[in-house]
Amino acid sequence: MNNLVEKLLQGDRRSAARLITLIENDAPEKKDILQQIYPYTGRAHVVGITGSPGAGKSSLVDELTREIRREVLKVGIIAVDPTSPFSGGALLGDRIRMQEHATDRGVFIRSMGTRGSLGGLAQATRDVIRVLDAFGCDVILVETVGVGQSELDIMHHADTTLVVLTPQAGDHIQTIKAGIMEIADIFVINKADLGGSGKMVTDIETMLDLSPLVNGWRPPVLTTIAIDHQGIPELWAAIKRHKAWRKENKAGANRERVRRELAEIIQRYLYQLISRELDERFEHLLEKVAERQLDPYSAAMDIIKQSWKGGLP
Repeated sequence: MNNLVEKLLQGDRRSAARLITLIENDAPEKKDILQQIYPYTGRAHVVGITGSPGAGKSSLVDELTREIRREVLKVGIIAVDPTSPFSGGALLGDRIRMQEHATDRGVFIRSMGTRGSLGGLAQATRDVIRVLDAFGCDVILVETVGVGQSELDIMHHADTTLVVLTPQAGDHIQTIKAGIMEIADIFVINKADLGGSGKMVTDIETMLDLSPLVNGWRPPVLTTIAIDHQGIPELWAAIKRHKAWRKENKAGANRERVRRELAEIIQRYLYQLISRELDERFEHLLEKVAERQLDPYSAAMDIIKQSWKGGLP
């Protein structure tokens, strides 16, 4: 395992792929891997690309990668796809749309299945981001599953979040809703050649006029035609401006991100421990609740008190 991590830090692609697979499969070595690579992370700029299905996110990632590579920066791409109900793997494989970059040694592409995780991302996404960070990627693009109005996980993983919309996608008021719209650092109206993009830009700008700025940053609203590379240089310039702004205002945001991650890890471990204890130490309480002899709230408090007093394993 140490050998794999050493090779990863030296830029070995095969080691990166193997470590990502171990993390995705929640292998016993996962914790040790993350401990070893953590000191070498925090250098990459993570860009999240989210939006509704069919908005052209994959084409946008493809063209954005081409633009970033012009500056000879190393790019990592994580394309999160729906999970196959048969194999458990990524169902669509967005790498199909990015074949041109497959032979570029400065680009690393990985498709991940959600494996039942809600929120538009796979559960292992944050850890895979760290692997690519330690691998030496300057920019990591994370494309989420096509999302609706409540799948907001990407905002907790990305440094810059792009919300990709399309004109003629239905009622503008329905499109511009709280939740998915509030996480945007940059709005991207893709497929702007369809018509109606001007009205959508105006509607979003009006919404922004009525909304308080987050730490002084007003999300720009850009139009692109990804398949023709139109608007992509301007989009990359906007991402760099947001990166510079974050550098000046990052202290509070970083602390909040660390606090949230620690809370998620603790919750996950406690859930696993308590679930195991339910089947071992607290079987009698399960029976009482099932027989209506005890309500679930009282049983839950009893389990917490006993576990805390005896010390969780």
